[in-house]
Amino acid sequence: MRIAMIGTGYVGLVSGACFADFGHHVTCVDKDADKIASLRRGEIPIFEPGLDMLVASNVKAGRLDFATDLAVPVAEADAVFIAVGTPSRRGDGHADLSYVYTAAREIAAALDGFTVVVTKSTVPVGTGDEVERLIHETNPATDVVVASNPEFLREGAAIRDFKFPDRIVIGTSDTRAQKVLGDIYRPLSLNQAPLMFTARRTAELIKYAANAFLATKITFINEIADLAEKVGADVQEVARGIGLDNRIGSKFLHAGPGFGGSCFPKDTRALVKIALDHDVQLRIVEAVLGVNDNRKRAMARKVANAAGGSLRGKTVAVLGLTFKPDTDDMREAPSIPLVTGLLDLGAKVRAHDPVGMEQARRELPDIEYCDDPYTCVRGADAMVVVTEWVQYRTLDLERLKSELAHPVVVDLRNIYRPEEMAALGFIYESVGRSAEPRG
Repeated sequence: MRIAMIGTGYVGLVSGACFADFGHHVTCVDKDADKIASLRRGEIPIFEPGLDMLVASNVKAGRLDFATDLAVPVAEADAVFIAVGTPSRRGDGHADLSYVYTAAREIAAALDGFTVVVTKSTVPVGTGDEVERLIHETNPATDVVVASNPEFLREGAAIRDFKFPDRIVIGTSDTRAQKVLGDIYRPLSLNQAPLMFTARRTAELIKYAANAFLATKITFINEIADLAEKVGADVQEVARGIGLDNRIGSKFLHAGPGFGGSCFPKDTRALVKIALDHDVQLRIVEAVLGVNDNRKRAMARKVANAAGGSLRGKTVAVLGLTFKPDTDDMREAPSIPLVTGLLDLGAKVRAHDPVGMEQARRELPDIEYCDDPYTCVRGADAMVVVTEWVQYRTLDLERLKSELAHPVVVDLRNIYRPEEMAALGFIYESVGRSAEPRG
C-alpha cells in the first residue's frame, strides 16, 4: 500500500516509520523545509527510543521518504493520514483545528482516484464530518472516504505500542475504507491485534474518553496520596492493593506531581469544552483538571516545607525536567510550574535532565543547567526528583549526601526507599509515604 502521512510531528513520524516497517511505502510530508532536510540527513527532531534506527533502516530500504509538497504523495496514495497538531486554542481550551482543515483542503486538491483520508490527529467529535465537507467543497468530483483512526501511543514506548497495540480503532462504516485500512494493519494480525470498526464519531470520542479516564486514575491516586500522608499509610501499597483488582488495573496508579505532556492536559480540556457545547457537564473531568493544576502548583510549597519553611536565598537542585522519562517533551511538564514556584519563593534553581535540557531552556531560561546530577546537587540546600529517569534510581546516595549542603531530598516520584534514606541521614519527603509508617 502507498501511504501519505501529513505531518512529521510525534504521531506522524512514529506512525509513518512503523507503517514503512510493515512493508508499505510511506511518504511523510511537512511544510517545514528545515525539518524535512534534517530528516533526509537522518536527524530525528524528537527523542523516542529506537525511532532513529527505525527511520534509517526504512529509508535505506526505500520504503520511507520525506517531502515538503503533498501533491504527488497524495495523488499516488491509497490512504492519506492527517497527523498535524491540534493544540489547545488560546482563550477557550478548544482544540485548534486550523492545521487539520488546511491539510484537508490541500489534500482535496491533490486527490486522484479512490482514496481514504484518515484523521490520525486527536480531534473533537464531528471533525471528520467537517473534513469530509471541506474535501467535497474543494474537489466535488473526488472519490474519497474520510475515516478516523486515533492513536494510542505512549511517549517513550511508542514503537512498541504501535506494533503491539491493545486495540486499533477505525471509525468508518464504508466497506471499501474498512478493506483499505484492514490491509494497512494486516501485518499486525500475527499479534492478534483487535481491529475495532466503529462509526466515525464514536472513534473520535473513544480517544478523548480514554485519555480523560487515564488522567482521572492519575488524579485519583494523587489525592489518595495526600490522604495517605496524613494517616500514615503507604500510597504505593494502596495502589498495588487496588490495582490487583482486575476491574481497576495497576497502570496509571503512580502518585506524583501531576500529569503533563502533549495529550492529557490538552485532551481533557477539549473534552470538557466539547461537552459544554452539547449542554453536557462532565463534572468528574472538570474536577480532574482543577485538582491537577493545583497539585502542580503545590509542589514548590512541598519543597519549601521540607527545606525548613523558606527558600529565600537557597539553592534547589532539580533532577528531571521532561514530563516523563524516555522523551524530551516539555509540554505541560510538572517541572515548569514547580521551577516557576521555586523561583517565586526566592530560590536559585539548578537542573539536570538526560535528554530534555535543550527543550527546557526554551521554557525555563532563568535557571542554571548542569551536565550531570552530581554537579547539579553540589552545594544545594535541597534536591528534588521530578522525572523518574532510570539514571536517577541508581545514583550513589552517599555521594549525593556528601555533595549536598543540606541532606534534604524531595522525591516526587517515590524512586527511593524511605527507610534507606532515613538510615543514611537524609531529610526525606516523598509522595503519599512516611519513613515511619503507623501500625
